[in-house]
Amino acid sequence: MYFTDRGIEELVDRRGDELVSLSWVADRLQEFVDLNPDFETPVERLATWLARLDDDE
Repeated sequence: MYFTDRGIEELVDRRGDELVSLSWVADRLQEFVDLNPDFETPVERLATWLARLDDDE
C-alpha cells in the first residue's frame, strides 16, 4: 500500500456513500490549492487527467 492510499481509503470510508457533483469536487480542489499553494501542480495534473479520461488517444 502506498502512503497516499490511506487518504484515498479514508475518503471512501468516510464519504463513499455520498453523491456529489464534479463542480463540488472542483470547488474543494480549488479550496485545497488556495490553502496549500505548493500542491497546485499535482492538483492541476489530477484535474486535467480526470477531465481527459474519455479522450481518444
